[in-house]
Amino acid sequence: MIFRLFVLTIGFGLAVSGGISTIAYLNMITAGHGVDEYLSFISRRVECYLLPAGIGTIWLSIYWPHNDDIN
Repeated sequence: MIFRLFVLTIGFGLAVSGGISTIAYLNMITAGHGVDEYLSFISRRVECYLLPAGIGTIWLSIYWPHNDDIN
């Protein structure tokens, strides 16, 4: 159980880091770039991949079956 909490915390940190980077790059749209250029730009930035990685880690820490859960 403590390991799941640790993995959940790691996933939360990754998701926050990636989310902040993704939101910070939204300033490109107000600078005159379009949404397609924004999506193209963040798809090339490594730190923006932390958001889906963190969400996936959180999901795995919550829903991965535990040995005690199996009947």
